[in-house]
Amino acid sequence: MASVRAASIDWSKLTVTLGLKKETITALQAFRKRNDEAKRVVSALKQQKTDIDFENYRNILKNKAIVNEAENVLKQFKPTKVDLEEQLKIVETFEKKAIDYAKKTVDKVDAELRDLQATLTNMEQTRPFKDISVDELVKAKPELNDIVEKMVKKGRWTVPGYEEKFGY
Repeated sequence: MASVRAASIDWSKLTVTLGLKKETITALQAFRKRNDEAKRVVSALKQQKTDIDFENYRNILKNKAIVNEAENVLKQFKPTKVDLEEQLKIVETFEKKAIDYAKKTVDKVDAELRDLQATLTNMEQTRPFKDISVDELVKAKPELNDIVEKMVKKGRWTVPGYEEKFGY
């Protein structure tokens, strides 16, 4: 089942379509490399000859009992079955975390795009500064009136740093 899933993965499109971070892409590339190496090793092992010619060994060796014992041990040998459920659960957990992280990233990017779009719309709809009247500025920011009154009382007719910043 897992091999069918692995065979159906399009690795080249995976990193592009999901928009993953560098760490995740690096981890996926390392996983793919290990997967390809494991496939290569399994393929090489399957191609090896696995039968043993015990008659040849009986003809060569004087101690026929050793050959018979080795043949019996080989016939009685049963490879141990490895339970991969734990590893599959770990992979599924990693997959779920990666998907959750990707969804959070998508949500975050979408929210940032909405904010940027709202800011852009706001900027496009604003009036030029030269078209705004003093009354509108005071209405928008009432504390400006108090600041100007204090400056006039103190005899200040210019804003400190204005000429340096904006020129005259």
